[in-house]
Amino acid sequence: MPTTLTVKGQVTIPKQIRDALGLTPGSAVDFAVNRDGEVVLHKAAGLRGKTHKTPPDRFDAARGKADVPWRTQELMALLRG
Repeated sequence: MPTTLTVKGQVTIPKQIRDALGLTPGSAVDFAVNRDGEVVLHKAAGLRGKTHKTPPDRFDAARGKADVPWRTQELMALLRG
């Protein structure tokens, strides 16, 4: 399955390979070169022994917590003077 290397040295892992290895966004992968000079891709346990998790969204804690008595029409009237 050919793919193209970007100017940043990145490639897209084909879906068939991602599915076969169980790779999902954020999965850690490990590259190696075997004796024949072939690149081997493995699903890694985690980066430096830790599983890779996306950081929590800093807005999630505040989402839905606003206690604003203004209604849209009242606020627009106030802002427009």
